[in-house]
Amino acid sequence: MWKKFPYNFVKARKSRIISYKGRAVGMDLIDRKLLELLQEDVTMPIAELATRVNLSQTPCWKRVQRLKETGVIRAQVALCDPRKLGVGTTVFVAVKTNQHTQTWAEDFTRAVRDIPEVVEVYRMSGETDYLLRVVVSDIDDYDRVYKSLIRAVPLYDVSSSFAMEQIKYSTALPVRPPLGVTGN
Repeated sequence: MWKKFPYNFVKARKSRIISYKGRAVGMDLIDRKLLELLQEDVTMPIAELATRVNLSQTPCWKRVQRLKETGVIRAQVALCDPRKLGVGTTVFVAVKTNQHTQTWAEDFTRAVRDIPEVVEVYRMSGETDYLLRVVVSDIDDYDRVYKSLIRAVPLYDVSSSFAMEQIKYSTALPVRPPLGVTGN
């Protein structure tokens, strides 16, 4: 059973200010609750969303549209089961380079964007320059991806770790009030 959002307890609009295209946009507790609900199930009908946040349908729909227009909601996607798609093996790849030039960085960026099995890439601080999350069917499939990567751009060191078990996975981001805002 779901909890009804306690809209009646909102005494003041405590907002987190977000900016999109130079425009400041306030985000209140109702917006946050809508985001929590939509991150659980983006297909939830507007009537149910409105009920769960104690709004009528039109104001609820307008809030969701504003969250989309301001870029808070970036996309609505289908989350697929990697095992059912034959890519149930996750590999974390730590990459080090000895070439810290703009050209190398652009070549590397292009290379990882062109490899569909590379689903996340982060530029890091510390010992590792880049961290990749790669999804493949098995070790042989990873070897193919690895060879494709090292053909595309010179790398100083590549270290791969295969995930044994996924303990937690979520695409939902925490939706909480800004620091210093209490109550409600």
